[in-house]
Amino acid sequence: MRAIFVLFDSLNRSALGAYGGTIGTPNFDRFAKRAAMFDTHYVGSLPCMPARRDIHTGRLNFPHRSWGPLEPFDNSFAELLKQAGVHTHLVTDHTHYFEEGGATYHQRYSTWDFIRGQEDDRWKAMVQPPLERFREKYSQKHYPFDKEIDASSRMRAQHAVNKEFMREEADYPGPRCFASAFEFLDANRGADNWFLQIECFDPHEPFDAPERFKAARQTGWNGGILNWPYYEQGTDSPEEIAEIRANYAALVAMCDAYFGKLLDYMDAHDMWKDTVLMLSTDHGYLLSEHDWWGKNLRPYYEEISHIPLIIHHPGFSGRAGGRIRGLTQTYDLMPTLLDVFGVEIPAEVQGHTLLDQLRGTAPDRGVGIFGMFGGPIGATDGRYAFYLYPEDLYAPGLHEYTLMPMHIRSMMTAKELQTAELVRDFGFTKEMPVMRIDALKDNRRIPNVDKRMFENKGTQFFDLATDPGQLNPIQDALAEERLRAGIVDILQAHDAPHELYARYGLQVE
Repeated sequence: MRAIFVLFDSLNRSALGAYGGTIGTPNFDRFAKRAAMFDTHYVGSLPCMPARRDIHTGRLNFPHRSWGPLEPFDNSFAELLKQAGVHTHLVTDHTHYFEEGGATYHQRYSTWDFIRGQEDDRWKAMVQPPLERFREKYSQKHYPFDKEIDASSRMRAQHAVNKEFMREEADYPGPRCFASAFEFLDANRGADNWFLQIECFDPHEPFDAPERFKAARQTGWNGGILNWPYYEQGTDSPEEIAEIRANYAALVAMCDAYFGKLLDYMDAHDMWKDTVLMLSTDHGYLLSEHDWWGKNLRPYYEEISHIPLIIHHPGFSGRAGGRIRGLTQTYDLMPTLLDVFGVEIPAEVQGHTLLDQLRGTAPDRGVGIFGMFGGPIGATDGRYAFYLYPEDLYAPGLHEYTLMPMHIRSMMTAKELQTAELVRDFGFTKEMPVMRIDALKDNRRIPNVDKRMFENKGTQFFDLATDPGQLNPIQDALAEERLRAGIVDILQAHDAPHELYARYGLQVE
């Protein structure tokens, strides 16, 4: 067996025509006609690297840990496939793999290729960047280069520098990811027992697409490049909103076009008969819906949490063009990939193989939960959406459980680690003790990085059948109690820390 997993970042479900979108995605839609579409697929842990830890391990990690590396006790699907004799290859331009908080993921693969230059990848050096030209080119609203480059604008300045070295479409990281993937396929398509993960940072912000994709979506905006909204409540004009959304749409169109090249390749080389192809994302993105931009937000509205998943498996060709209604989540991908190659699923895995959905033998999940460490817990049964907040988001008593004391782009501080103690509280750590570290208010984790993103909105409940836009919270005591019970069951199955139940006001035996 061979398998290809295409993972885009921040690919909104509503962007795909097959899911009702209007951007224009002929290749995603073309794929949906020959594959199975999952209609009720949700995130697990948020955002980027926590989602990838779920994908690797088949477990939710947000109850125990903020953004961080794979742990020594974690099962990684890529490592397990490699040990079983399957060659695993990663092609990615996702810079977080090469920062402190993601540094243990890419080494789990047999081979990997890192495509440089995406977002604020510290790729190209300009000791004295042309700030005057940058100020003329970029909108100060998204690129605040008013006087100098300071700490708050360093990421955006690095992106502007990287862009100086992308003169042609082929220079962009996304197209280079697919070029690298085709190089792998040219060398290996005649072989068996391989797995290829094509992981593109696009359409994550900055929404920076080659000109031919932007040209079809001109809005008349002439106020400088406006493609990287801050994660905050919007104060933008209708013209600014239209321009930012157009830039996102252009980037989705580019992703669709290059995914289409992969479909063409599989057509040309008759790969559909013996190759699995999976398409998904890590989370969605608010494009000023609910008056907010971004994803690390409160609550995790449907735009963020309800994501696309489309799977072609040659053994289930009869499901082509069909819809899967069962509730599934990101952490189901890990046991699915092991199942594809006939590799035993470890006991610690809490996800369910998605092949059972295709077989028609999948258990009823009932309730799925999702969230970010320290934030509200989201829950859904496909009909209702429930966002459960603690009374105080920043109350003491929250702990990180880890053997890898790192944040997104830094080590944990001495102040944090001075609180560490070894505990043996969990059954999934393979008898390894872990450090219990106080989640201090001022450490470098989300949501502490910017508290505007995580204001306490209070527990909310929505009926998605009658209010899909989630504009009018309702009260339904029976349905809410059922979702609360589901949250408890899933936290217990994941061996969640005892303090979480009191934090969220959950009743347990």
